[in-house]
Amino acid sequence: EVKALGYKLMQAMHFAVEEINNHSSLLPGVRLGYEMVDICYVSNNIQPVLYFLAQEDYFLPIQEDYSHYVPRVVAVIGPENSEATMTVAHFLSLFFPQITFSAISDDLRDKQRFPAVLRTVPGAHHHLEAMVQLLLRFRWNWIVVLVSGDDYGRGNSQLLSEHLARHDICVALHEVLPTPQPSQVVTPQERRREAIVDKLRHSSARVVVVFSPDLVLHHFFRQVLRQNLTGIVWIASESWAIDLALHNLTELSHTGTFLGITTESVSIPGFSEFRVRRAQARTPASNRPSWSATCNQECDACLDALESFNTILTLSGERVAYSVYSAVYAVAHALHSLLGCSQTHCSKEVVYPWRLLQEIRKVNFTLLDHHIFFDDQGDLPMPLEVIQWHWNRSQNPFQTIASYHPEQRQLKDVRRVSWHTPDGTVPVSTCSKDCQPGQKKKSVGIHPCCFECLDCPPGTFLNKTEDEFDCQPCPSNEWSHRRDTSCFKRRLIFLQWHNALTIFVVLLAALGFLGTLATLAIFWRHLQTPMVRSAGGPMCFLILTSLLVAYLMVPAYVGPPTPVTCLCRQTFFTLCFTICISCIAVRSFQIVYVFKMARRLPRAYGYWVRYHGPYVFVAAITALKVAMVTTNQVITATGPTARADPGDPKIMILSCNPDYSKGLLVNTSLDLLLSVVGFSFAYMGKELPTNYNEAKFITFCMTFYFTSSISLCTFMSVYEGVLVTFLDLLVTVLNLLGISLGYFGPKCYLILFHPERNTPAYFSSAIQGYTMGRD
Repeated sequence: EVKALGYKLMQAMHFAVEEINNHSSLLPGVRLGYEMVDICYVSNNIQPVLYFLAQEDYFLPIQEDYSHYVPRVVAVIGPENSEATMTVAHFLSLFFPQITFSAISDDLRDKQRFPAVLRTVPGAHHHLEAMVQLLLRFRWNWIVVLVSGDDYGRGNSQLLSEHLARHDICVALHEVLPTPQPSQVVTPQERRREAIVDKLRHSSARVVVVFSPDLVLHHFFRQVLRQNLTGIVWIASESWAIDLALHNLTELSHTGTFLGITTESVSIPGFSEFRVRRAQARTPASNRPSWSATCNQECDACLDALESFNTILTLSGERVAYSVYSAVYAVAHALHSLLGCSQTHCSKEVVYPWRLLQEIRKVNFTLLDHHIFFDDQGDLPMPLEVIQWHWNRSQNPFQTIASYHPEQRQLKDVRRVSWHTPDGTVPVSTCSKDCQPGQKKKSVGIHPCCFECLDCPPGTFLNKTEDEFDCQPCPSNEWSHRRDTSCFKRRLIFLQWHNALTIFVVLLAALGFLGTLATLAIFWRHLQTPMVRSAGGPMCFLILTSLLVAYLMVPAYVGPPTPVTCLCRQTFFTLCFTICISCIAVRSFQIVYVFKMARRLPRAYGYWVRYHGPYVFVAAITALKVAMVTTNQVITATGPTARADPGDPKIMILSCNPDYSKGLLVNTSLDLLLSVVGFSFAYMGKELPTNYNEAKFITFCMTFYFTSSISLCTFMSVYEGVLVTFLDLLVTVLNLLGISLGYFGPKCYLILFHPERNTPAYFSSAIQGYTMGRD
């Protein structure tokens, strides 16, 4: 049986040789000769190569040095497949040039093993890269790989697996196609093919990549047709991408879409006419060999057998034919250089193969607008094309849909593909559907292409460029909704001026400030009166001044916190309040001491008065409080911080450092202790004269401060939010008002509305009555 593509390649070599001999000044005075043999796939490649190496007498001598040996031929073009090429290369050894036009195995790039092998076709690496980019282009990541059981199938299968792993493309099914055994009617190989087709039918993968010589595929595709397998995208390796015999099975058009990787189509002027010309009828010459001995160059019998392929051969273009054509021209250019040819003649010296090999490696010329040269690995970086099979007899059966350039390693010029699907859309071949934006992948099974999609929870987002299998957390000042692909800034909240409750509290503070200022004026005007002196005298002004400063700290609670406002909140107010409480506590102690213990401890009382005991006590307490506040400032930062609202993560609460409140409890404990001391002394003095009996007022102030502080600390420990800041401000203002109104309010009332009670006589009568009552 005549192989149509093989005949076409034979004619391409024949055409190139005749063109050089008859129409070129490349080798003037020198005629190229050639011999062609059929290696019958891989079974007959040793005998031809031994024949080529022999001399005219069919004798192949064994020599130590072949540098001056002249074999029958000086260069070999072919064979077409990698396995046969390697076998031939081992025989040709180091010195005999061999140019293959379709063997793509990357093993041939190893110049240590194959130093004399060159190729006019890109290596397997580029074919597989073009194939992988085709898969990526149409988002196919779940494929079936079918290979032949020879070196070609095994080698390319391994290389393909390496390429697929780098691009997260998974192999759902990997099968080895059995080699046909025509001697048996029903063979295990046939049953094996049936099983493979049945697996394809039940697989979810709809893309099948096939690495196999055409001899194996004829039986396989007939089995595909028998089982009526449809809806498949078949991706052909270069070994059968433009196989005319397979394409002649027009029923294959119903099985799906056929795509293939092959060499670029280059039009060779005059080749189509040359290929189909018929030998003119003439009487055979007496020296012409009989048909039984050989088939002549015109190959009349071949033309008769291939007449049905005439149209498809013409329409399919000159793909691999150009690889043969350029190989012949590469040898001719090397001979041109080796023989020192000019425009008119060449030298007639003996051509040794090893010298010709050196010149072939150096060729650099342009042929039909293509640059012909061999790189360091002996490859010619010709472009590749992705083709689609068509069965319309009026058009090219192998139409180009994309191109791949080895230099750029990129698939370009992708055109529209006619998909054999019901709606004409791109077939889907994925183990799992793509996740929606904001969904992470969770692997299912051993394949990374098989997964389930899970929504990213609030507070996380998915950045596919970094990791598709894990959601990334948002920064602390940002947030996200479920299934978000990015984070957004959280809304900052704090105690604002336009809030109604804030306005109310600030107004209270303003009234308290004005009331305290008025109290200060009243007490200053009546400084020498008994009422002011009984309230503490000059110490009252220390209390009132501290209250005024504390009122001035109220605006620090409103608006966005800053380091300055946080410092005012957490230092100045607590210092002012400590001064007020300590003054009231020492005043309560002093009154009780005068009326109840002065006579029992006169010396101690003398020291208390002589050394200004009340002021020393207040100063000591204040110094202690300053030390506590300073220590807390050093240990804990007081600057503003933003933290998420537990009730609404989209909100950030901007407040002073919440960790400072833990240290503040220690500071507050001193004020609480002073409030208990003041309350105790006030209770002890409940029987004192009315003018000196301040138990009711001090008890009210201290009780309110104690309970409000404990309540605020408890609330802060269980709740976080802007309400904490508001309650802190409210409690502060109420405590200030409690002291202003509770302690100074009654005294101002008596000074202004009952001046008769603010006289020395009235106070003397009250003391005299208390003394008589005790006696």
